[in-house]
Amino acid sequence: MSGPQRAATRPLSPHLQIWRYHVTMLASITHRITGAALYFGTFLIAAWLVALAMSAETFAMMQGIITSLPGKVILYLWATAILYHLFNGIRHMMWDGPGIGFSPKVASNVSVVIYTLAIVGAAALMFVAGAF
Repeated sequence: MSGPQRAATRPLSPHLQIWRYHVTMLASITHRITGAALYFGTFLIAAWLVALAMSAETFAMMQGIITSLPGKVILYLWATAILYHLFNGIRHMMWDGPGIGFSPKVASNVSVVIYTLAIVGAAALMFVAGAF
């Protein structure tokens, strides 16, 4: 008798339809997505280094791909992912260690600041590198 009857009496978890979205939830999701993006973006940097080691012609071809508009967009997004993941990782260390910034209002404000720093920081990096 522990089958269907027991399952019917269990409480249900909140569903996505009634969940209230907030910026810290989006920040957590973004942290996971940027982690995966960094994994795949590293393959592109490795391909660029392999092309550098192979020959001047191979490197010139790869450099042409990277300096094209789609290549610059990918590099910008990769730089944004690196900076976001870095800043959000620092925030998590502040939460886990001394417990700084763990209140909901501060956590939400810091999430917005981290998004801003990542986007503006990546643009500044691309500008300094001469990609823009």
